[in-house]
Amino acid sequence: EKIARLDKEQIHSFLTALTADNELLKMVFDSMLDGVIVTDSQHKILLYNKSAKRMIPFVKGDAAGKLIWKMISDREIAGFFKEKLVNQEKVKDHEFTLDNGLVRTLSCTLMPLVLEGTIRGNVLHIEDITDRIAKEARLQRAENLAALTTLAAGVAHEIKNPLASIGIHLQLIKREIEGKKKIGTKPIKEYHGILTEEVDRLNRIVVDFLFAVRPMDTRLKINDLNRVIRDLLDFLKFELDQGGIAVELNLSRYIPEIELDEKYMKQALLNIIKNAISAMPGGGKLIIETLLQDDELRLSVTDTGTGIPDDILGKIFEPYFTTKDFGSGLGLTLVYKIVKEHKGDIAIKSKEGEGTTFTLSFPIPRGEKRLIDFKGEMV
Repeated sequence: EKIARLDKEQIHSFLTALTADNELLKMVFDSMLDGVIVTDSQHKILLYNKSAKRMIPFVKGDAAGKLIWKMISDREIAGFFKEKLVNQEKVKDHEFTLDNGLVRTLSCTLMPLVLEGTIRGNVLHIEDITDRIAKEARLQRAENLAALTTLAAGVAHEIKNPLASIGIHLQLIKREIEGKKKIGTKPIKEYHGILTEEVDRLNRIVVDFLFAVRPMDTRLKINDLNRVIRDLLDFLKFELDQGGIAVELNLSRYIPEIELDEKYMKQALLNIIKNAISAMPGGGKLIIETLLQDDELRLSVTDTGTGIPDDILGKIFEPYFTTKDFGSGLGLTLVYKIVKEHKGDIAIKSKEGEGTTFTLSFPIPRGEKRLIDFKGEMV
């Protein structure tokens, strides 16, 4: 009705401005580094920019108005998006690797366009993450080299004492042999026992070193983390009871199962709990919790022990760092490695005289249902 009251000059001016705005938007759309494809509710392409056509292998011809999966020449990508679109499934950060003369890795996110509760179409966002992955790989190699250097230096330091002890006792055995025509049995037996202990000690150092530097053969399977925790606590029950340590379990009944290697996960939790036990020589409380938070499964282990001083808190995951008179100093290093192998993160909070909390965070498998955690919060 308003347009009907406009004269020709006003209509011309309005259309000119509209065309200019449209051209500006198209220019901005085409200048984006990331690829964007917009489809209607029938999955036909409405818009796509130059970056999308450069990244995704399109068939020849204008793609507008065509079904998106029919315009993508790569069968894997076309089939993937056809399945997701037909089933109205969201896609977040799904990676594809293209080998069309130059290997590129793309991260794709597919989200519906919703208006007044109705899906009117979809937006596909495409990001080329090849350079980022290469940079992360270089950083990882540098970190691995630095860690290996630290481990090698630690091994060199650790083996000095047992080697020195072995050398001394071999000298004593030599003197015993040279000084007597008939060798007495008692000194030789004592020296033999010491030598055996030192050789075993050297073997443990080498085994721990190899475990720390070798790639882990993790066999990830969907598993119940709560069950793994309970099984480990059953195994440690006698030691916890003997140490006067009470256990408080707050395990959410509604957390989803996650991908984990049960053997390695138990090893990581065992190392954390052993540290907690040693921090409570006079007894105390061990609190273990699981819950869903920020789209992650979180496991926290809290003790009421001596705590860790601020000046060494940042060093506890370093190889061979320890404040104890026993142990290899690799326990928490291995915990860190195991958690990272599970694509997780680990954080620590501690206060001297009050205790320490380790928090392990793990990704939730795609498509898992989020229900209610034990605190009654919707997740």
